[in-house]
Amino acid sequence: MATLSDYPTPNFLSPTDQTNHSQDSLPQMQHHPSPAPERNPTPTTNPIFHTPLSASSEALPPAALPPSLLHLSFNQDHGCFAAGTDHGFRIYNCDPLREIFRRDFDRGGGIGVVEMLFRCNLLALVGGGPDPQYPPNKVMIWDDDQSRCIGELSFPAVVRSVRLRRDRIVVVLEHKIFVYNFADMKQLLHQIETTANPKGICAVSQGAGSLVLVCPGLQKGQVRVEHYASKRTKFIMAHDSRIACIALTQDGQLLATASTKGTLVRIYNTVDGSLLQEVRRGADRAEIYCLAFSSNAQWLAVSSDKGTVHVFSLKNNARSPGTDKSRSASDPVTSPHSSLSFIRGVLPKYFSSEWSVAQFRLVEGSQYIVAFGHQKNTVVILGTDGR
Repeated sequence: MATLSDYPTPNFLSPTDQTNHSQDSLPQMQHHPSPAPERNPTPTTNPIFHTPLSASSEALPPAALPPSLLHLSFNQDHGCFAAGTDHGFRIYNCDPLREIFRRDFDRGGGIGVVEMLFRCNLLALVGGGPDPQYPPNKVMIWDDDQSRCIGELSFPAVVRSVRLRRDRIVVVLEHKIFVYNFADMKQLLHQIETTANPKGICAVSQGAGSLVLVCPGLQKGQVRVEHYASKRTKFIMAHDSRIACIALTQDGQLLATASTKGTLVRIYNTVDGSLLQEVRRGADRAEIYCLAFSSNAQWLAVSSDKGTVHVFSLKNNARSPGTDKSRSASDPVTSPHSSLSFIRGVLPKYFSSEWSVAQFRLVEGSQYIVAFGHQKNTVVILGTDGR
């Protein structure tokens, strides 16, 4: 059985040494033999990825219908984003906005999940749409240097989402999560059981330190936090309703959660599970599509089906003591409170809520994901309507 280490790989940081949990033989990894050589490939130079990329040999004919968008996701540093379509997938740079490359398939072609690994040549793909390119119960590892899949993981149920780190692959099914070693994909490190999770809700830290993984627990409104370095599991009763969306800071210290009610967003310390801050999106129920921290944990962005993106200011004490470098004394921005907050002990909790410091109004009904740009005070918003 071939392993990923048999193939050229990008210059990753050294994987973090973590504890090996019990093995499970159900998901299997298979190696795909090399296909026939490409027909007259046209070399192109890619200014963002570290290696040249070859044009696809399976491009659609010019008369093909425009593709339908099936998936959108940012990479780990929010400098790029990936789009899965019913014909293949495309990779874009955020600033300046431009397409980096695309891979279109002439047989099937539907890609329902595209997970990038920063800006390297390896991606995780899952088939989707009415005519999927790959079975929806398989995770395919695509090496764009070779323009082919170099391995796969098979599961007994549909894959809902995938999360990648330099050292780990996290695969989310509706009721289970599998954590694999990225170096060979054969080593199953951990299995986690969750409540029904059809949206594939899961977040992992991306810092150079140890892995922190957050997912729904086994109870309604519960969040499970796995600290792999200290071998600790923390359960947080975050909401009364079901968990709808979560987000982690890059270092895994802060957790943001929203429920299916969609009115409040709560920020927790992942180490001790304490509630640090609660902010209000609005008074009406809403479906939360995305939560996103800024890189310095100074801001939190929230998108919903109301066609708005809210930006909240996080408190100075939102991080562990001695770790807050997000804000100087000359930048004392705080989330506004209601003008009646001075009598918070008498009026309902609504009147003492913290509100957003900025809002962006978009087309109501469209689904949007959001991230903070690399330039100061910028927000990148992507819509499933293609805008």
